[in-house]
Amino acid sequence: MKTLTSRLLLSASIALSTLSASNLVQAKEDFKVCWSIYVGWMPWEYGHQSGIVKKWADKYDINIDVVQFNDYVESMNQYTAGEFDACTMANIDALTIPAAGGVDSTALIVGDFSNGNDAVILKQGESLKDVKGQNINLVELSVSHYLLARGLESVGMSEKDVKVVNTSDADLVSAYTTKDVTAVSTWNPLVSEILNMPNSKKVFDSSHIPGEIIDTLIVNTDVLSKNPNFGKALVGAWYEIMGDMKQDKVVREHMGKASGTDLAGFESQLDSTKMFYDAKEAVEFVKSPALKNTMQYVAEFSFNHGLLGDGAADAGFIGIETPAGIFGDKDNVKLRFDPSYMEMVAEGGL
Repeated sequence: MKTLTSRLLLSASIALSTLSASNLVQAKEDFKVCWSIYVGWMPWEYGHQSGIVKKWADKYDINIDVVQFNDYVESMNQYTAGEFDACTMANIDALTIPAAGGVDSTALIVGDFSNGNDAVILKQGESLKDVKGQNINLVELSVSHYLLARGLESVGMSEKDVKVVNTSDADLVSAYTTKDVTAVSTWNPLVSEILNMPNSKKVFDSSHIPGEIIDTLIVNTDVLSKNPNFGKALVGAWYEIMGDMKQDKVVREHMGKASGTDLAGFESQLDSTKMFYDAKEAVEFVKSPALKNTMQYVAEFSFNHGLLGDGAADAGFIGIETPAGIFGDKDNVKLRFDPSYMEMVAEGGL
């Protein structure tokens, strides 16, 4: 199996080869969005199946195809390669895959932050310190790797104290059932599945670093700038779905079943997720100076792990634009947090 690193290099080279073509992007009618299973992204499945996405696309005379991926990393690689116009991903992955691959990307929707949905789990031990000397299976260089690093830092340890074993999210649950795998770092619904197995102990989770693991819908900036109706349709659909999701347990039950669990299982995952059901709340979060500070942490982790590219001299190599200012190189901005479309919803303008 290819390592994530090799796939990153492949996707980056593909993206770079298509940069000149991206400059020729014109207004269009057909768009593709990809997503993978996670509690905060199940609304896209419901939006597709219920016809809400189509309704909003029709409003703006466009077509939006919503495609599920079983492999999270592959979905981001496909977006980076230009096969999709938008993709669900966490903030760190948006920086280290499309942005690091040269694809200027915008966080159009900030849907939630993980508040316990991402976790480090051990078969043996009662605390994170007990992971010392163990192999730990995770999607290498992803948000799970970031979570592990932050957790180890909190107990005076570092990655030198463990051995990371790169494992696809599609394989993590089955890997955990084998005797050789004793520790994992992953996200829901995989966390819930693994914690239901014997001798599974959660020793660190994202509630210890609230607001750092942020779940977004990333859109190609060039596509968005030339096709603002695409952004309006996505945001309009999202907040209609949010309204249904918050008020109707039948909708939450649908999302739970679609993600492989039931209503109770899905709602337990929601309990460890800070969902921004209200557009105004999401806008306030994006405009907070804390977001810029969080992205600095993320950039420093990424640089220390060689994820910003061979040419990166420091953590600020890639500019990250937030309403509170830009972290990094103002002449090389490749990741943008733009609340303007969510503001349209908050102000009743769609």
